[in-house]
Amino acid sequence: MIYSGYEILWLFFVCSFLGWVLETVAGALKQKHFVNRGLVNAPFCVIYGTGAVLITIVCQELTGFWLFVYAVILTTVLEWTAGHLIEKMYHERWWDYSDLPLNIDGYVCAPASAIWGVLSLLMMKWGNELLIKLFHLMPDLPGIILIWILVAILGLDMAATLIIMSGRSRRMEQWEAVDEWLSGISSTLGRKIYSKVDARIRKAYPEAHITKKEEAKPDVFAYGCSFEKIIWLFVIGAFLGDITETIFCRATMGVWMSRSSVVWGPFSIVWGLAIAAATLLLYKYRNRPDSFLFIAGTLLGGAYEYLCSVFTEIVFGKVFWDYSKIPFNLGGRINLLYCFFWGIAAVVWIKLLYPRFSFLIEKIPVKCGKILTWILIVFMCCNVIVSCMALVRSDQRTQGVEAQSGWQKTMDERFDDERLQKIYPNAINAG
Repeated sequence: MIYSGYEILWLFFVCSFLGWVLETVAGALKQKHFVNRGLVNAPFCVIYGTGAVLITIVCQELTGFWLFVYAVILTTVLEWTAGHLIEKMYHERWWDYSDLPLNIDGYVCAPASAIWGVLSLLMMKWGNELLIKLFHLMPDLPGIILIWILVAILGLDMAATLIIMSGRSRRMEQWEAVDEWLSGISSTLGRKIYSKVDARIRKAYPEAHITKKEEAKPDVFAYGCSFEKIIWLFVIGAFLGDITETIFCRATMGVWMSRSSVVWGPFSIVWGLAIAAATLLLYKYRNRPDSFLFIAGTLLGGAYEYLCSVFTEIVFGKVFWDYSKIPFNLGGRINLLYCFFWGIAAVVWIKLLYPRFSFLIEKIPVKCGKILTWILIVFMCCNVIVSCMALVRSDQRTQGVEAQSGWQKTMDERFDDERLQKIYPNAINAG
């Protein structure tokens, strides 16, 4: 089933609200009083809405057992990622499953993941259809206005909350920094807002505790797992991924084949994002056993590749890879063998390659490194945008859409079907 943008937003807000209700009731039962368990002040728990939308879009082809399995993996990755992001941004842990069985560093655990899977089954089988019917009971215009009001409220709420909370980990003895961020607002009002948000979070997450922040070294470029380091690793990973896949195709199929996902240069965005995400998520586990990294890489890589396959097919109308002829595949999007490759890649990257690349990156002079980082950002952003435009226009040509606007004509001249066939030899039209 294809959902409209407003229907997707409706599902997001309703599921965010239902998730807030569930978390609030669970928190009230545990703490014996009302607590607002959302990140924002409005009655929304956005991780539930995000998970519901991801499952709805990505898992439409799946049913029964496979729907449950993939929902468990995807939502577990989502919760694990959210836990890491909250800790990285605020240097705090808001939940801890360390006392529950089969947990991973307290971020996720088997019982919570199983609940995610069951909720996903219920939503896909009955919930989504019911919620969409409720949405269409409203007249079109009021329904659209309601959606935009909710978007505005949540957007403002999230922006205000994130700005205020970005100073929470510094605590009250460093209030000068918070006051600077609240420029234009009186210190008294700023402190009141801060205190309100801080008190709500403390009440909602009494088990939250401050984690140790990695000390920065201003005289070392991109020290630790910094923003600059992730950008460089993304570009390096995209290049190495393209080269690796090209050599693999040569070794297995006997042909040299472009594996790039952009029109300029040998870069595989899928691999670049995978390397960047793996570094962010697995950096703190770099001293864990190889078996842990292998299992984490296998699950994360499989979920990530499936998500990328669905995304590119929906957005560009093309299938860039098809594993239907390989045993133990899931809809031709992923297969067990390649999931194991993701696991091996995670071990090799974290244990062998990352330390070496990290060492070399940190040897770059600080000033030069910052300039080069922004050059890479601008180049890759332009590369991705132009590549997306070329692929969208290719899909339009397939559907017989004539070039009318300037960008369409430019894409037809610079990136015709013959050139795109060389860049994306495996891309086939979906459907």
